[in-house]
Amino acid sequence: MPLDARAQRLLTMIAAACPAERPRPTPGERRQSLAKLMQFARADMSAVATRDSTFSGPASELRYRLYAPLDRTEDILPGFVFFHGGGMVAGSIETHDRVAATLALTTGCRLVSVEYRLAPEHKFPAGIDDATAAVDFVAHNAAALGIDTRQLVVGGDSAGATLATIVCQHAVRTAGPAIVAQCLICPVLDFVEPSPSREAFADDPLIDHVTLEADLCDYLPEGIDLADPRVSPLRAPDLAGLPAAIIHTAEFDPMRDEGNAFAKRLAAAGVAVDHTCHDGMVHNFHALGAVLSQAAQVLARIGEQVRRELARSRTN
Repeated sequence: MPLDARAQRLLTMIAAACPAERPRPTPGERRQSLAKLMQFARADMSAVATRDSTFSGPASELRYRLYAPLDRTEDILPGFVFFHGGGMVAGSIETHDRVAATLALTTGCRLVSVEYRLAPEHKFPAGIDDATAAVDFVAHNAAALGIDTRQLVVGGDSAGATLATIVCQHAVRTAGPAIVAQCLICPVLDFVEPSPSREAFADDPLIDHVTLEADLCDYLPEGIDLADPRVSPLRAPDLAGLPAAIIHTAEFDPMRDEGNAFAKRLAAAGVAVDHTCHDGMVHNFHALGAVLSQAAQVLARIGEQVRRELARSRTN
């Protein structure tokens, strides 16, 4: 299917602003670029209540922002631990504020958006350690947060979805917190070998191969095996027993094939999977509400899917 016309116009505009031969971005440039892109996100912030706080992470205090639908602030709600994208180098609570707020509204959850440590200042596995600690914190402090500990979802977008996947795999291996569902939006799951979609869209102006390689180089210390499931979760040898998966990929995303392959592997392992590959869409399309109507549609659909999984878990 052809690239959505509005997405094509956006890509053309971004490409025109970029040099044909783009140099490797510095971490500062990467962060600035993502912050500008996330300005295209849209949300009804008047309908959500927020509160900022911190918890004790593995190496330092970590910020989080707690979201809840404004009309449900006094209720005990399901919990959604959310990790922002940005290649483990960029992104923050602030860049993903609107996406997180919208997910809190559509899912009816108290959503905890986590400010995990970023590379290159904090290399692998710092972000993973923080993400694991965040889910443990929410599970162990559910009552104080207004969260039903039996109704916990973990999710994220792009590299945040990578973290969500790794956290879920860790929880199953270690008998950690019970997680009802993993919600993965445009996940980044495999660095072992380039897939056809990574090769086809290597020069994507939103997330090109130079940026992906720079992120990986900034994130990983020397000597780390790319097949390590904490780097490439698609390579985990056993996916049985994982939480139900809600996966959204995009037709013109370099990471499309690994997300699609993960959905197939999960289903083959007996995990419940609700997967959609969105025709005509690009990486991060869910956060481009200013130019794409599909952004609001996919976030609303995720809300329905999460609510359905939560309801199913209550009957089991």
